[in-house]
Amino acid sequence: MAHLSPQELLERLAELGIPAETVEHEPVFTVAESRHVKAQIPGAHAKNLFVKDKKGRLFLITAQHETAIDLKRTHEAIGASGRLSFCSAEQLRTVLGVEPGSVTPFAVANDTEKQVTMVLDANLMEHERVNCHPLINSMTTGVSREDLVRFLRSTGHDPLIMRLPEPPPELPDAS
Repeated sequence: MAHLSPQELLERLAELGIPAETVEHEPVFTVAESRHVKAQIPGAHAKNLFVKDKKGRLFLITAQHETAIDLKRTHEAIGASGRLSFCSAEQLRTVLGVEPGSVTPFAVANDTEKQVTMVLDANLMEHERVNCHPLINSMTTGVSREDLVRFLRSTGHDPLIMRLPEPPPELPDAS
C-alpha cells in the first residue's frame, strides 16, 4: 500500500474533525536546526525516536523537543526487551513512510500492519498544543494534545503516555 502524502494526512485530520494549523518552512533535520522555526510557532514541539528492542519490536517515542531521555533505561519503562537501538533509515521508509528528519507521530498512519508501539512522553502531553511534522520536515502542523491522541487511536495505535526516564544528573567534578 502506498504511504500517505502530507496532503493526504492533512485531509485525514480534517475528515476526523481535527483542527490543524500547518506552517511551511525550510527543511529542518535536527532539533538544533529547528530552533528558529519553533520560536515562531506556539505550543510544544516534538522530537521523535524510532527505536527497536532486542526482539525487533518497534517503538516510536515522541517527547517534547527539549526533554532529555535516558535511552539506557527507557526499555524498562516501555516494556521493551533489552536495550533500545535506533532503527535504520530503511525501516523508517518501509514502516513509517518517512525520511530521516521527518519522523512524526502522524507517521503511524502508514504502519498498517500495527508493528509500532506509540509512546508519548508525559512532559509533551502537559501542553495544550503539540507541533509535529506532517510526514515532511519542511512543514509543521499543530494539533491539540487530545486530538493527537484521537488521531493515533484512529490509526489503531493507542499510545502509551508516560514520563520517560531522564539521564542521571551530572555529578560535580571531584577534582
